[in-house]
Amino acid sequence: MSYDTVRDMKVLDAVVSETLRMYPVAIATACEDYELGNTGVVIAKGMRVTIPIYWMHYDPDFFEDPETFNPNRFMDPSQIKHPQYAYLPFGAGPRNCLGMRLALLEIKVCITNILRHFRFRRDAKTMVPLVYRKGAGLLSLSNLYLGVEKRTDVK
Repeated sequence: MSYDTVRDMKVLDAVVSETLRMYPVAIATACEDYELGNTGVVIAKGMRVTIPIYWMHYDPDFFEDPETFNPNRFMDPSQIKHPQYAYLPFGAGPRNCLGMRLALLEIKVCITNILRHFRFRRDAKTMVPLVYRKGAGLLSLSNLYLGVEKRTDVK
């Protein structure tokens, strides 16, 4: 599989972007002097502030029907409706994650290879709907059971 092939997988791009919106992988912190508009509130250098990425990604002011998994919201960049800094799976601006492009490429290559070689099915023991424990760190869930079958129709 070539780089160009992976790069041109627009539906997979949208699915990954929507997954990162709904399930951000980590919290972010900011540590520099910053005045909050004209409020007189200053975040002093060295003070740690946690940016609530998860809650921003679920804000209905930024994302219509935020509880619904909808990759279409990322299919056409000209139709993206949320503000630039409302979607932050890798941070934003000059200090965003240096490994973002590599991470996205690795995600797409892994998903593509896994789906080429295996079929997945939800096992009857899986509780529906899935229940996630949401907090300051990574999301986690329990009671997810998958059946995995090696595909024989590909080389």
